[in-house]
Amino acid sequence: MKKRMILILILFLIGAVLRFVFQGHDYIAYTLWGAALLVLLFPILPGWGRWVLAILLVIGCAVFVILEIPIVKEAKTDADPKADYVIVLGAGINGMNPSRSLTERLQAALDYLNEYPDSVAIVSGSQGPDEPVPEADVMYDWLIGKGVAPERVIKEILADNTRQNLENSFAIMRDRGADPKDGVAIVTSEYHLYRAKLMAEALGAKPLGVAAKTYWIDLRINYFIREAFAAAYMRVAGTLY
Repeated sequence: MKKRMILILILFLIGAVLRFVFQGHDYIAYTLWGAALLVLLFPILPGWGRWVLAILLVIGCAVFVILEIPIVKEAKTDADPKADYVIVLGAGINGMNPSRSLTERLQAALDYLNEYPDSVAIVSGSQGPDEPVPEADVMYDWLIGKGVAPERVIKEILADNTRQNLENSFAIMRDRGADPKDGVAIVTSEYHLYRAKLMAEALGAKPLGVAAKTYWIDLRINYFIREAFAAAYMRVAGTLY
């Protein structure tokens, strides 16, 4: 009993630290809290209750794995993603500097632009409530600072979410005489590509994925967990977001 309570306390405290101290670890924290709850409940339930809990746990894990399979499968750059336009999806900024996630996306975009010198980038992201400027401004400055010609980077500063990123960027392409249904590259974090490509297809585009690698393994695990729930919600609610 004492060892079990110590384990529950450890799981709860580690989860609390990850949730409230370290940014970007929310879903790992929720998983640890869920494990603590299971450790607490399982020994005190009657026999039939344990069976029900075990069955629900197995079903939940199976559904999670089924949801994760396409997310993991799409978490890579497509073969030959050459396109006239590449959309770079925004992420948070810290002051006038890109966050870690945004830097990873920008590096992937830079590599893409260097590989395909005829492509034009659309950097998309609005100004959040705690951000001094639109994310697209910081993204533009970062790419220009790395040597990309200014005429190869277009700013889209109105999008608040992924759907708006894509819709507004597709509108820019059409205004310039291009059609996203003919192919458009999309740069985002590897864990986000599955959902981003689903949205692009639903909006009538032919998406070509360009994966930005999340280098910190703990953050990668957290966001892959989150994407399973996000993909499930998008499928069940039938809502693009």
